[in-house]
Amino acid sequence: MEFSIKSTAPEKLRTDCLLVGIYEGRKLTDLARSLDSVTEKAITLALKSGDMEGRAGSTLILRQLPGVAAARVMLVGLGKSEEFSLKTLRNAFRAALKASPAGVEAMATDFASLPVKKSEVQSKAAALSEIALETSYQVNAVKEKKAEPKPLKQIVLLTGKQEAEAVDAGLRQGQGVGQGVALAKDLGNLPPNICTPAYLGKQAEKLAKEYGFKVEVLEQAEIEKLKMGSFLGVTRGSEEPPRFIVLQHHKGKKTQKPVVLVGKGITFDTGGISLKPGADMDEMKYDMCGAASVLGVFKAIGELDLPLNVVGLIPTCENMPSGKATKPGDVLTSMSGQTIEVLNTDAEGRLILCDALTYAERFDPAAVIDIATLTGACVIALGHHPSGLFANNDALARKLLDAGEKAQDRAWQLPLWDDYQGQLDSNFADMANIGGRAGGSITAACFLSRFAKKYDWAHLDIAGTAWKSGKEKGATGRPVPLLVTYLLQQAAVS
Repeated sequence: MEFSIKSTAPEKLRTDCLLVGIYEGRKLTDLARSLDSVTEKAITLALKSGDMEGRAGSTLILRQLPGVAAARVMLVGLGKSEEFSLKTLRNAFRAALKASPAGVEAMATDFASLPVKKSEVQSKAAALSEIALETSYQVNAVKEKKAEPKPLKQIVLLTGKQEAEAVDAGLRQGQGVGQGVALAKDLGNLPPNICTPAYLGKQAEKLAKEYGFKVEVLEQAEIEKLKMGSFLGVTRGSEEPPRFIVLQHHKGKKTQKPVVLVGKGITFDTGGISLKPGADMDEMKYDMCGAASVLGVFKAIGELDLPLNVVGLIPTCENMPSGKATKPGDVLTSMSGQTIEVLNTDAEGRLILCDALTYAERFDPAAVIDIATLTGACVIALGHHPSGLFANNDALARKLLDAGEKAQDRAWQLPLWDDYQGQLDSNFADMANIGGRAGGSITAACFLSRFAKKYDWAHLDIAGTAWKSGKEKGATGRPVPLLVTYLLQQAAVS
């Protein structure tokens, strides 16, 4: 997808399709009013005919308007002008792209100039380029006959010369996020016989080579030397060897403490000995979406060349049942030295994350954020709209919540009170790996918090947001937009 900026008079721009916003009640935007005056009120006449009211997401294509060089003018409904927001803008642009006829290869719009409360030109341009990449995404299906590539190749943003620099910066930002999301989707959508722990390691090495990151991909013997007994307990039943991936981006000041991102990388989760039901078990290939999001964020970091220090940690393995697999009742010794009674082998994500959280201490981090498809309980609590957020530092939580709002990749904070910690008590170890059905997502976060006491830490439970089921089944790439927005904000103040 190619993006460009032009200050040309819109009626003179030769393109396959010119997008023009219309507010509800047939109210014209500035661009619509300008075109209406050079087309002998063609837009007004079309609206008066009743073909369009301007409701959010509605579209109407007008062809070969007099005085307009564009082959088509697509009127796009923006909803009520007084309620117009960045979310409305994103949804309107998404609707326009989906309604675009098959022959459209080039498109132009002034959407980045539309007035949005509490939004800069740069953030609007970023949203447009991100949505363009999102709608052009095609699943990397393992099929002999590949899907036909989508025809749209070029998008022009019409803007005044004084705003061109901000629009250009926004386009680059949106493209970086969009490419990161696409990588996270690609990895999540691959079948688990392809996307193995070794495959994720190779993808990390590929990113490091492309963008100059420092990378280490530790194999089982090296993981054993680190005494990551909890992590190794999960991988014990699988024939696929585990990997522990360490990616480092050092473009901040030498004195700047890094942000550490930790991604859960269970490339397939059967539940282990505590075997899951067979129905929909194929979706457990998505249990590595935390790892995919970390790699997606690093893709965006590389594209944007962020002036920040960031570390990515990915413990990755399979959770399989076998004669060697960890059993309910087994006690594992974590890297921290704390012991864990495994009451349910299907609560394995926290067992690999806890050792990675201990490993994170060596970086003396400014903050650690782990990302994991951790609990079905979070889906029950929050559904599929926000990711669940837990944190031991309120300031960090607020920054992540704010980044999620700005990125339209929202999170919702749940409590991390000490009241819940007692549910993890064990007669035979320092703690159990589950705390019962009540508050399942909270007790999972409480478990992780025991390994994150030496730094500011947040946990994103993305079980409800990392993928979609049903007809549009596939990975979503979330929470890459939230995390990249957070890192951009950190880079701005560092």
